[in-house]
Amino acid sequence: MAPTPNPVQRFDRVAALSPAAARAWRALLLLLVLAVAYLALTPKPPTSIDLGWDKLNHMAAFTALAFAATMSTPGSRGVRLALLSAVLAFGGLIEVLQLFVPGRASEWGDLLADSIGVVCGAAGAACWLWAASAQSRRQL
Repeated sequence: MAPTPNPVQRFDRVAALSPAAARAWRALLLLLVLAVAYLALTPKPPTSIDLGWDKLNHMAAFTALAFAATMSTPGSRGVRLALLSAVLAFGGLIEVLQLFVPGRASEWGDLLADSIGVVCGAAGAACWLWAASAQSRRQL
């Protein structure tokens, strides 16, 4: 008989692998896209959420986006890759649109920071999904 998982292990499996969790991650992804778009395209974003370095702001935002995107599609590598590509394309679109926003600048360094954030977020979520999946297999 398999040991009963502790509450943290149960949370990990439910938050990572259930269909309801995937829907919740998709909703969070949509909210994050809206928040990042607002912050990136506002001529004067609020300073209260500034991390002190523009590139760090980009990395943090795109880490969150990529994490939510990866978690929203736990079982489909192809869809996950397409969604992560769309997240990166969103970063490129933001840089293009910032050309038309007074007080904002478009930089290749920002897109590089977005890319690093996407890799970090996808890797972190993949690790969580792998651990939750391994825990589920051990429970069988």
